[in-house]
Amino acid sequence: MHSTPFSPAGARSARARMGLTEAQVAHSMAACGTPVHPQLVLAWEQGVQVPSDRQLFALADVLWCDATALMGIEPRTLAEHRLARRLTVERLAYRIGMDPYEYRAAESAQQWNGDARQTRALVEALGLSLSALIGIMGRVDELAQHLRSAVDGRWKPYVEPVSEIVVVDATAVGDALRTMHAEFAAFSERYMGHLVARNDDARLKEIAAERAAYLRRLVDHFWELIGEAGEAPPFPAGVH
Repeated sequence: MHSTPFSPAGARSARARMGLTEAQVAHSMAACGTPVHPQLVLAWEQGVQVPSDRQLFALADVLWCDATALMGIEPRTLAEHRLARRLTVERLAYRIGMDPYEYRAAESAQQWNGDARQTRALVEALGLSLSALIGIMGRVDELAQHLRSAVDGRWKPYVEPVSEIVVVDATAVGDALRTMHAEFAAFSERYMGHLVARNDDARLKEIAAERAAYLRRLVDHFWELIGEAGEAPPFPAGVH
């Protein structure tokens, strides 16, 4: 069951900064279309009760602060990012063209299965990037494993599974994997070249260190090749 993250201390601090009483806060929330009793405002600040999503948004409006200031956390989950943007499940689901029940299930399970159009709408609505969304969904390690296998073996079989994770056009994913495969192969060629030439161990260790560093940056480098570094639009024009 979803529970709105809330910081009683953050709410007390924001109200004190505005110089408002609990009654004034309640009155202003009612004016915003979210009527509450002053005792409920006090209960929130005492940590006895937690506001609903809509009440949180109205309270943030009244106290002239970001929703995150009242949440008391930096958004980490899909639900928390939605709350930070002051969106209800219903409103966000409408914006991305998904049934509210289906979207709520995605939030609860932390599993995103939306299509390309819905994913584009989601990252735009939440102010995220595709790479950030994958991190929120906890699929970075899975992506890294696919990339490692792709660069260290045959890359073509991994185009489809990587595309499924990142929700990027398969052609773009294939281009990135082919480039990474060639880059990684170059390390082996250089290493074997120095080994055959019986060069000093220091150079072999240097190449091995470069190879290890490359593997550590596989996911970041993949996004660099895709062109999704965080600020760029998550989808090329014309992709629907």
